Amino acid sequence: MTALLKLEGLTREYPGVRANDDVSFSIGAGEVHALLGENGAGKSTLVKMIYGLEKPDAGRMELRGEPYAPVNPQAARAAGVAMVFQHFSLFEALTVAENVALGMENPPKMGELAKSIRDVSETYGLPLDPDRIVGDLSAGERQRVEIIRCLLQDPKLLIMDEPTSVLTPQEVEILFKTLRKLQSEGTSILYISHKLEEIRALCDGATILRLGKVVGECDPKTTTARDMAEMMVGQTLHVPTREAGEAGEVLLKVENLSMASSNPFGTTLKNVSLTLRAGEILGVGGVAGNGQDELLSVLSGEAKTAKGSVTFLGADISNLGPNARRKIGVLAAPEERLGHAAAPNMSLTENAVLTATIRKKLSKNNFVNWRAAEGFAKDVISTFDVRTPGPASAARSLSGGNLQKFVIGREVMQDPKVLVVNQPTWGVDASAAAAIRQALMDLAAQGAGLIVISQDLDELMEISDHFAALNEGRLTAPRPALGLTVDEIGLMMGGAHDMEVADV
Repeated sequence: MTALLKLEGLTREYPGVRANDDVSFSIGAGEVHALLGENGAGKSTLVKMIYGLEKPDAGRMELRGEPYAPVNPQAARAAGVAMVFQHFSLFEALTVAENVALGMENPPKMGELAKSIRDVSETYGLPLDPDRIVGDLSAGERQRVEIIRCLLQDPKLLIMDEPTSVLTPQEVEILFKTLRKLQSEGTSILYISHKLEEIRALCDGATILRLGKVVGECDPKTTTARDMAEMMVGQTLHVPTREAGEAGEVLLKVENLSMASSNPFGTTLKNVSLTLRAGEILGVGGVAGNGQDELLSVLSGEAKTAKGSVTFLGADISNLGPNARRKIGVLAAPEERLGHAAAPNMSLTENAVLTATIRKKLSKNNFVNWRAAEGFAKDVISTFDVRTPGPASAARSLSGGNLQKFVIGREVMQDPKVLVVNQPTWGVDASAAAAIRQALMDLAAQGAGLIVISQDLDELMEISDHFAALNEGRLTAPRPALGLTVDEIGLMMGGAHDMEVADV
């Protein structure tokens, strides 16, 4: 296979860390090539160099046999390299066409652009209306906007970073059909994902990074997901386990809760009811945008209950804010890491102070005890294997997965009585995901009650005692997770609220 892109000895250093160390590999023309590695292994830095966002300190690249050293993303796009990022860069108040135009150096007239969007979206099986407001689109449709924006550039290499993290199984199938069509037309794809079964289904080859170095290559179609995961971490993969136990007293009770979203493009909660007992994990599934953020915000106290009630150990806490709820042991970790769960420019120590001051007693007489705060941050870093130079590092300097480990660890290590988490393993590698799931199950085994909101159904079935689904702001009645079939889960996620349920 003729090499489209060739990397030789790429090295990139930052203060205190060598993100990439003498990285060499090639991507063939028309190949779907996986880039695998733990969080912090150097994948993001590497693709930033390919896309012109970072400059290597050493090494060289070739594209189609010619020297390739893009000074910025515009130069990369001009050379035929496009990238779909894990976090969408879209303006919700603008139309699809307006968002696409913003990503083009010389956009055509809006009428011509709208026609191009329709034509390309139909050609590649990604139907998209250029006149729709982005804020009204599902997560899967928003990703289509990003992909179509890239395809209009006729790329020779398409880089995709965690493209299925917010997609339903049906949307993943559509995406894969699109990628296979692109491959058949000669486009190469560099594919980053922690979902190893997807890698096995889609990719022709894989390069594995560990601590910034290439530690191996493999054929994903003939290598098991477990073997790939163990190549990534360099050791035997831990499988989460949990001792079965009886659920205890009722900790949290939500009755007929309704609340309009503060986001004009959000979802209104409608008559949500649930009961959470000590030692229980309630898994909440659903397609993105069906009220997950709103449910977490009303349970955490960030949003006030408009109708209905939330009680904790029999006491009404509907009107308590986040700090008051944290004081009594009701904690939460939201989905959005940067800007919601963590302040990007603050250090990890400062981010520990933001949520742990009350329960970890990090202040006295309204003055922060910075030594205690730093000690707590170090404990989280050590316990949850957060790859960072230290607690003084800014949150934004961490890879997405390592910041996720810090955010979850910060809450788990405050010994909550109730913990509500949204997307606990979003964007983390297989080893880290297993460690986070184990920490959640250990917390439940110690008597805490957990509500785990996730779009990863395999994750929910692995750790949950009961399962419920959100659909357009309504929550189905919880059902025992053991024995639930894929068809039953699909019906619940599709809004089947009248299914017969067992008492829980």
